[in-house]
Amino acid sequence: MTVEKNDKSLAALFSDLTRDTVELVRQEVALARSELSQKVSSAQTALASMAVGAAVILAGLFLLLQAVVQGLAMVLPPDMAPWLSPLIVGAIVAATGWAMLKAGQAKLDPDNLVPQRTLDSLRRDKAVVQEKTR
Repeated sequence: MTVEKNDKSLAALFSDLTRDTVELVRQEVALARSELSQKVSSAQTALASMAVGAAVILAGLFLLLQAVVQGLAMVLPPDMAPWLSPLIVGAIVAATGWAMLKAGQAKLDPDNLVPQRTLDSLRRDKAVVQEKTR
């Protein structure tokens, strides 16, 4: 029986497996770091969007309520104008701000923050390892 140069001993195969496994884990950790960094950046952008939305709500409440309320009061019957005019304008501005906050909040959904590519890669790696060990 002749042993070819390409045949490796069992110890060499285990050594290669250990080295490859360590390298695979390093690569997976690097991928996870990269993906989590992207998710954190996305979360920061979403928080900034929510902060801007809140600032817009305040600006809207201070500026529009003052100017538009007075203009609307001129159109409404004089006995209802003092209370109905601010109510109408306030509701519109608050609804706009609410929509902006909800849009930012949707970006912070936990499903958007999961490192999905890393999890998919780990599943594939697990399947490959299970296949090779059989």
